[in-house]
Amino acid sequence: MTKISWSRFLFLMTLALVLALAACGGDSSEEDTSSDDASSEESGEESSDESGEEGDTAGGEIYNYEDFPKTVSNTGDPSGEGTLNIGYSSDTPFEGTLNWAFYQGAPDADMMAHFDEAVLAMDEDFQYTNEGAVQFELNEDDNTVTFTVRDGVNWHDGEPLTIQDYVSSYEIIGHPDYDGVRGSTDGFTLIEGYEEYRSGEADSISGIEIVDDKTAVFTYTELAPSLTAGGFWSYAFPTHYYEGLEVSEMGAAPQTRENPIGIGPYKVDSIVAGESISMSKFEDYWRGEPGVSEVTVRVIAPSSIASAVESGEIDIAESFPTDQYPDVSDIDGVEWLANIDGAYTYIGFKLGSWNADEGKVEYKPEEMKMGDVELRRAMWHAVDNDAIGERFYNGLRWKATSLVTPYHANWHEEVEVPAYDPEEANAILDEAGYEDTDGDGMRETPDGEPLEINFASMSGGDTAEPLANYYIQSWRDVGLNVQLTNGRLIEFNTFYDMVENDDPEIDIYQGAWGVGSDVDPSGLYGPTAPFNYTRYESDESTELLTAGNSQEALEVDYRKDVYNQWAELMVQDIPVIPTLYRAFVTPVNERVINYSEDYQWNEDTLWYRVGVEDAE
Repeated sequence: MTKISWSRFLFLMTLALVLALAACGGDSSEEDTSSDDASSEESGEESSDESGEEGDTAGGEIYNYEDFPKTVSNTGDPSGEGTLNIGYSSDTPFEGTLNWAFYQGAPDADMMAHFDEAVLAMDEDFQYTNEGAVQFELNEDDNTVTFTVRDGVNWHDGEPLTIQDYVSSYEIIGHPDYDGVRGSTDGFTLIEGYEEYRSGEADSISGIEIVDDKTAVFTYTELAPSLTAGGFWSYAFPTHYYEGLEVSEMGAAPQTRENPIGIGPYKVDSIVAGESISMSKFEDYWRGEPGVSEVTVRVIAPSSIASAVESGEIDIAESFPTDQYPDVSDIDGVEWLANIDGAYTYIGFKLGSWNADEGKVEYKPEEMKMGDVELRRAMWHAVDNDAIGERFYNGLRWKATSLVTPYHANWHEEVEVPAYDPEEANAILDEAGYEDTDGDGMRETPDGEPLEINFASMSGGDTAEPLANYYIQSWRDVGLNVQLTNGRLIEFNTFYDMVENDDPEIDIYQGAWGVGSDVDPSGLYGPTAPFNYTRYESDESTELLTAGNSQEALEVDYRKDVYNQWAELMVQDIPVIPTLYRAFVTPVNERVINYSEDYQWNEDTLWYRVGVEDAE
């Protein structure tokens, strides 16, 4: 897959760390990067509108992403000259935490993907290969993995990449003073001595032995199947660059916020906080000469991104708003690429809170407004996700069923979910005791108390308001008084602050997760996962998630069966309503060479090979 696509992929992976998607807006290579990397981050694309008008958000032709090319037709050897101008579609600034160990939002991951690449490469089946800067060898007899750094890989300041830089990622993320979101997945917790190190009981991770400057041996309690599918951490940490800083200081340090470095084909020259990054060719890039001399990435409002493409102001529009495609599909001089996105949107129900002291969720549905599963089931019956996919996205998003998404094609199976049926929704609510006792058209609780459901949804793009409004009106049509939290759509960073902190003004919320390379969903729904924003957990769910990444799960059919059982349990317990799977579209100027959104590994279309045709 291309470097960009690999980044998109990693980027999606990161937030949840095992999965840890990305914020909505999109990314050019959905990668939520982390292994914890197989991460995912939430997306803030969906939003709402109180106007009640659907307007002309969509309609007309229905598209299928499989009909689009994945790679530009303009291929060949780049000149190494010229400037590649990239627009990143977002209505909010990127936060600017530009280090893989510390970032949280997808926009930051998308920015980093241009200058700091993963040290572990991955193939089209989302399995690690030895094509990257770090190679690995498993020994199943003693549960060890030997990691080796290639010769000739340098950081942007000229210092060589060492095995300590790879080990440092684990030492920082596992440090007791680390306040980021990673480190809770099997790629970390299965290392011998990791938990003792994380709790402060040990000064080092006993299961990691550095042999020499290039080699380290990791000893695991078991070699779980997730390890080679995104479980190993994918990024190195520039140990020398942060010398003298405490772990608690690193996330906010200038090395992270102002002058980040990496090992990718382009190095950062300057940053306009939240707005743009300017980069230049890294002459010592280990794979070969980068395709252009300069790369600029600039945040552009969704309302302006198509105009910037049409005018030639930008060559590539990353995170392009899919809902705009039908209106601008005939722009001259542009080739449209598409692929299935490693992401899904969903409606989440707040069912508990996060216990920071114990590092786990506290599931307490009896105390929460949305704790009644029958109320949640009725809300699922009340929405028509098939119609949403066609009306708002012209088929480039479509009804979701299983939380094991078709992005993992060999794992995905359709699950029977509550169908769109307002009459059934009304019947369920009546049976559960939610009745309109005061005649105002809105239902009260079974105890006769007013039922006001606060719905948080993010701003962003033309579809945000009408889509959120559609959900609100659908629920009001079955007598549920749903209203926007704070009476408006919420900016991305504020939205996630509120969701992560279990703000009492949020009963339900609309978000998206990017899924990582590994199909394992425990990084988003496990009992110790910070990204488990619904705060749901059950013995059965935990048992299945544990089984899915056990040694027995090295047998693929066993693992598939476990995750299909878990997906069915999620339809039964309904902590979330999966709403839409999605494809992404990317407009690329015809002068661009070798750009690809294909997940298939291809040396000719890696990020460093992307160039521009008319460079002087």
